[in-house]
Amino acid sequence: MSEKLNVAVVFGGKSGEHEVSLMSATNVINAMDKDKYNIFMIGITRQGKWMAYRGDASKIIDSSWEKEAEELDREKTLDIMFYRFFKDGAGEKIDVVFPVLHGPNGEDGTIQGLFEMLDIPYVGCGVAASALGMDKAFSKQLFRDAGLNVGEYTVILKRDIEKDINSVVKLAEDKFKYPVFIKPANMGSSVGITKAHNRDELEAGLKEACKYDRKIIIEENINCREVECSVLGNNDPAASVLGEIIPSHEFYDYVAKYFDDGKSTLIIPAKFSESKTREIREAAIKAYKALDCCGMARVDFLVDKETEKVYINEINTIPGFTKISMYPKLWDAAGLSYGKLIDRLIELAIERYNE
Repeated sequence: MSEKLNVAVVFGGKSGEHEVSLMSATNVINAMDKDKYNIFMIGITRQGKWMAYRGDASKIIDSSWEKEAEELDREKTLDIMFYRFFKDGAGEKIDVVFPVLHGPNGEDGTIQGLFEMLDIPYVGCGVAASALGMDKAFSKQLFRDAGLNVGEYTVILKRDIEKDINSVVKLAEDKFKYPVFIKPANMGSSVGITKAHNRDELEAGLKEACKYDRKIIIEENINCREVECSVLGNNDPAASVLGEIIPSHEFYDYVAKYFDDGKSTLIIPAKFSESKTREIREAAIKAYKALDCCGMARVDFLVDKETEKVYINEINTIPGFTKISMYPKLWDAAGLSYGKLIDRLIELAIERYNE
């Protein structure tokens, strides 16, 4: 690169994963090579306000950046953000956008559609792959169609829970044995997920999940090892080494992922036989291609402790980039440093745009 690229890093958002985005964005910005990139920071508050921020990246993580940021005029937002990001009166054309947004309105294809309409390169998956990856119900169908093993599950609508929760509970108890997992279909970072060991916990879990989505998934419990694989690339994606999670809580929930100060154990590389490792990595690539992903994704698996049968759990199209996040850690273990990983993601965004 003979000249610096102007990269807009977009972070925050209205979703329940706002805090995770702030942590991820802080790490991404700090790791970006300042000799290669001019970084333009665009934050979205919890209330949905778009703000131009030109201060110290260290203030992003605790939300104090908002006090110094300039709210963008909604009538001029698109022009200011993605074509002429004004700084001291001088316009700068944005070359590529790096969305560091997790959850609804950031990872689900909505903002990717905005970037497509603005005709600007952006890091990560396209509209369809993002939407499908965000929706656990749709992605499970596609994974099953691709020949991957998917655990037993059922999909319930919020309106049915609110109308007659007793019928929903009976349906779940007829289909599954306790414990079961209850999840919002369109959230990440384990937000809104609970594990129910009895009827009271199931009812409470259904009500909790309804706070985040209109579509709820109930899943069977598998006595498993939790394994993750990072995938990188466009038409010829590559799979990283595997990582296993030993959660500090009963399962790898939101607190265990981001706020337990490293009490959860990450085993990198995961200890599997060569053939089992190959099987999981190949399944990760198959899942990635099934959704037509590009750029990056983290694919999560459940491996039965007794039979070693491999089940795909879900795919994350904008995985966490915090200091303890598995996606960059797995690539670092494979020999691709955090900074070089960011370089590669930006290259893939431009490559896909040109294609």
